[in-house]
Amino acid sequence: MEEFLKQCQQSGDAAYSALRSLLERLENPITRKDARIFLAELHNRFDTKEASEKCLETYHFQIQDIYVEQYEANDCDLEPVAYEFFTQASVQYEEEVADSKAQVTAIHLIIGTLQRMNVFCVENRDTLTHKATGYSAKLLKKPDQCRAVYACSHLFWVDDQDGIKDGERYATECADAGIRVLLFDYENTYPWCKIESVNQHPLITKVNNWEEDRDSVEEFFEDGVISEVRDLLKVGLACGHEGLTCNGHSGQPIYDGEKKTLLDRVEFHESDLLSYCRDNHIELERIVGCIPQILNPNPDAMSKMITENASEEFLHSLSNYCAIQGFVEDQFGLGLIARAVEEGISVIKPLGIMIFNVGGRPGQAVCERLFERRGLRINKLWQTKILQAADTDISALVEIEKNSRHRFEFFMGLVGDQPICARTAWAYAKAGGRISHALSVYSCQLRQPNQVKKIFEFFGNGFHDISSSLDLSFEDDSVADEKIPFLAYLTNVLKEISFFPYEQPAGSRRFRSLVSAFMRTYHRIPLTADNIVVFPSRTVAIESALRLLSPRLAIVDEQLTRNLPRQWLTSLSIERTEAAKTLEEDITVIEAPRQSDLMVELIKKLKPQVVVSGIAQFESVTSAAFEHLLDTTKEIECRLFLDISDHFELSSLPNSNGVLKYLAGTPLPSHAAIVCGLLKNQVYSDLEVAFVISEDATMFKALSKTVELLQGNTAIISQYYYGCLFHELLAFQLADRHPPSQRVDEKAKTSEAIGFSSSAISVLDHAELSINETDESSLIHMDVDQSFLPITTPVKAAIFESFARQNIAESETDVTSGIKQLIHSSYGFVSNGNTELIYADCPVALFNKLVLYCIQEGGTFCFPTGSNGNYVSAAKFLKAKIINVQTNPEVGFKLTEKTLASSLENIHKPWVYISGPTVSPTGLVYSNEEMKTLLTVCAKFGARVVLDTSFSGVEFNSKGQDGWDLGATLEKLSSNNPDFCASLLGGLFFKMLTGGIKFGFLLLNQPSLVDAFHGLGGLSKPHSTIKYTLKKLLDLQEGKSEDLMNAIAEKKELLGSRYKQLKETLEKCGWEVLEAQAGVSIVAKPSAYLGKNVKIKNGASTQEIKLDDSNIRDAMLLSTDLCINSAAWTGIPGYCRFTIALEESDFKRALDCITKFKSIISN
Repeated sequence: MEEFLKQCQQSGDAAYSALRSLLERLENPITRKDARIFLAELHNRFDTKEASEKCLETYHFQIQDIYVEQYEANDCDLEPVAYEFFTQASVQYEEEVADSKAQVTAIHLIIGTLQRMNVFCVENRDTLTHKATGYSAKLLKKPDQCRAVYACSHLFWVDDQDGIKDGERYATECADAGIRVLLFDYENTYPWCKIESVNQHPLITKVNNWEEDRDSVEEFFEDGVISEVRDLLKVGLACGHEGLTCNGHSGQPIYDGEKKTLLDRVEFHESDLLSYCRDNHIELERIVGCIPQILNPNPDAMSKMITENASEEFLHSLSNYCAIQGFVEDQFGLGLIARAVEEGISVIKPLGIMIFNVGGRPGQAVCERLFERRGLRINKLWQTKILQAADTDISALVEIEKNSRHRFEFFMGLVGDQPICARTAWAYAKAGGRISHALSVYSCQLRQPNQVKKIFEFFGNGFHDISSSLDLSFEDDSVADEKIPFLAYLTNVLKEISFFPYEQPAGSRRFRSLVSAFMRTYHRIPLTADNIVVFPSRTVAIESALRLLSPRLAIVDEQLTRNLPRQWLTSLSIERTEAAKTLEEDITVIEAPRQSDLMVELIKKLKPQVVVSGIAQFESVTSAAFEHLLDTTKEIECRLFLDISDHFELSSLPNSNGVLKYLAGTPLPSHAAIVCGLLKNQVYSDLEVAFVISEDATMFKALSKTVELLQGNTAIISQYYYGCLFHELLAFQLADRHPPSQRVDEKAKTSEAIGFSSSAISVLDHAELSINETDESSLIHMDVDQSFLPITTPVKAAIFESFARQNIAESETDVTSGIKQLIHSSYGFVSNGNTELIYADCPVALFNKLVLYCIQEGGTFCFPTGSNGNYVSAAKFLKAKIINVQTNPEVGFKLTEKTLASSLENIHKPWVYISGPTVSPTGLVYSNEEMKTLLTVCAKFGARVVLDTSFSGVEFNSKGQDGWDLGATLEKLSSNNPDFCASLLGGLFFKMLTGGIKFGFLLLNQPSLVDAFHGLGGLSKPHSTIKYTLKKLLDLQEGKSEDLMNAIAEKKELLGSRYKQLKETLEKCGWEVLEAQAGVSIVAKPSAYLGKNVKIKNGASTQEIKLDDSNIRDAMLLSTDLCINSAAWTGIPGYCRFTIALEESDFKRALDCITKFKSIISN
């Protein structure tokens, strides 16, 4: 002892070291007993207030018994408040808690809280103690009664408060009232048990050892619960103060029947908040937190490690302050609480409750938002004001106010009711005033626990930086019910997949299956995925159908014509002449009111080839109006597209719908289709997906190909969102065990309706579009313009953040400045007052609008041989006048000054398409000088140039190519020839490697072109979440974000490696490979195979094919499941296209397929 005190006397640091060593001995089971005895002797040596204060002065430490009175509890008059708290708890227990399990939990919370309260007088404590005991005795199950009554026994022992010495009064009072009392006197060591009145009372039984006095114990309890009691009593908690501390007066440990103390039965762990529970997968029912909320004025000090020789000042600072935790709430001093909440979410049971003591300095709204934005429902249990600790420096809060608009909330004294800011509070305290702040206790419970847990698991997988963007606070529960499940689904998608998989242009197979399942489950319509085609929007679906059919005259509901091409709505060619029957003229659209009788009257008079109609609200309840339209259109051999968007509900209790009732009992006629735009989501007002239902297989295939040509495909994230809604609704329904009702077949023979336009039939039959694979197939797609490379972490983070945020400002989705900067730095385009950027879901949609303007002004579209085959097919589908500009293999099939000039000499109003800097599909690159030369030639002939940069940005073998700087050249050429202009078409999905996130932009710099473009019909605009994602990525690129730059560099290196592997494999197998420098595709000629005969299995049959550059695609597909594009797609005689941006395993399989095909040819 003396040696210990001598060491402590040296300094505060020496005392800290000595006490730390003592604590380590307490933790060691071998030295624990001696350490306890030593600690008890040390406590007894300084057992008075005077001795304790002298110990602090002399030995630099103090052992202090803490009472509420020391901290002005009595001055604050807490007893009435605390008593009211318990009264209200009792009321809630009696009136609200009916479940027996919940009663057990609640009563133990009441008992545990009361046991730790020292503010009550004798009378109030007696009342509360007896009430808790009464509740315990009335529990439903005997074992629960036993545990609760046993827990209440601790409430009858209070150390020398208001004259009560241990339990002597309670023991004798209970016995005098006729209650039998059982007392435990461990080996006759408890002085109060030797009081004569206690020993001689006939109703008091004294027990010295539980095992030896089993008979005495059993008299008190029924046989059915004795084992429960014995197990509980072995813990050794019914021993008064000394029992609770596990030691007797001398410091000797008190053992139970198994020779263990209470301390031996309790686990102690050093933990960083809830890390121990999280690391050991422990789930908790209750979490209670009381955590510091003041940022350390010296953040650098908080980052230091606590060493053995840490100064007293530093150690003291740790008790009052918290360090920055990396959360947005750090700015309010709530970072540590925010971290505790997020760790609590990971370990709390689904129905568990977290209770936090939160100081109100940041303001009530800020404190409550901390919980609500993390998906917690909160209930304020209690609130008061407390004095700000005098030794806590709030200057960090003053600094925050200085640098932001936020104001903290303090009060002058305990009675002030007007809040003051931190700066005023700091000045008032410095002048000797006392400041206070609010203190609130919040009970928090997860609103949708399983989904919220998934979201926070995602943050733990390397995405913590975006957790500040999460906002799960909702005023409307229906919004929460829609958004939270989707965010959970999105996190699962982003965590599980490394890339967005290939989806058919008709729409995601999963999404179409969910739509058909919804129709079967809720409306009893037996549809399949092959009856549904997905479009980006309702407008796009209607326009695509009209272009497919090319009717001379169409009648369209006036509410559905708003975004159709202006030319269709102004044409007056409605008379049916003999010439018009054979010529394909422009479409004329007549607007009609949304009322079936008026629509039918127009149809009978005008006899259109296509009708697009909605249905009025009052007519939607029954099927009469729909059947009338069906009969009328069938009679005149007209196609009908009926829009039900306004009446289609994504609800578990959808309203009656006459159209869907009809389809439940009758198949949809071949001349009719249903159009439905999904517009009514609760969260994202501008997020749209549409689908068309057709039970005619021919129409389904034609619409699938049309959407591929005109739109590419529908944004996959949008399909994910609505797919999640359909999935939730289907999960809500029980499986129907009854067989589906039989539909009544149409008795009348189906009439012949208008067919597809001849140009559409020709293109759809000959264009190399995607292969419609089955669910069981495992095709490898080297024939699509999509990257299947791993999605980088910055891209995943931006995608999730775009959907997680709420109240996104318009400036946060404005990508214009970023794209202008990108265009200027990459291509030298300079924006001026005439420049306008137009956005769409994908570049192909914008390209098609340019083709339509070319047609409108009577121009000719010029494609170099070796252009993107889908673009050429789309132009043909739209009936544009096209010529091919011949290119030569000597220059890699690039345009040259000579070939371009010779082609443009005799063309009226030429439009020239140039893919660059990266040429798709050859993978070569146009240099800056080459492009200036080509633009000069175009300007000479007054051509309009479409520069397609959407395949550029991933150069892997283009040393010496520094990009384009065309600004000065374009300005000079435009001034010399006003007819010349260059429009820049682009996208970011290759440059940013965003996988399935599609986005297209078009830069126009001629006012007349801008005006005409807006009259060409509606575009499917990118959703705000897409623009938010791209703006984040553009900002990261402009800021040279290391993560993004490294990811892009890695992908370029990977593509270069892929190119070398593919080139080597192809050349070994007899292909001539054209040297590539950039992009995601290459072209090669199967020289060794052309002209050879090969036998290919096609299902059960075998066919012999003589290979040429057009059928080699089918041969490879049937024999190896590898999809490539033939020379019919590339436009280069003999050369096929292969894309290289595949998933790693698919790329290896593709190389194997190429080798396998060689062996098939050889055999």
